[in-house]
Amino acid sequence: MSALEFNNQFDKLSSVLQAFAYNLTKNSEDAKDLYQETAFRAMTNRDKFRPGTNLKAWLFTIMKNIFI
Repeated sequence: MSALEFNNQFDKLSSVLQAFAYNLTKNSEDAKDLYQETAFRAMTNRDKFRPGTNLKAWLFTIMKNIFI
């Protein structure tokens, strides 16, 4: 998956990711920070994502692991 394709897919999931971040943190500022850190780690490690698998689940797992 190219960087452009990855970014497009990430953008499509951004509202769901932001909602999940708020659900975890129960605080809008903490949710923004969690979302940003998730985006950074996902972009940095996008080469580890296996095309054909569930990107949403992969991103949610990253976010949950950061939160913990």
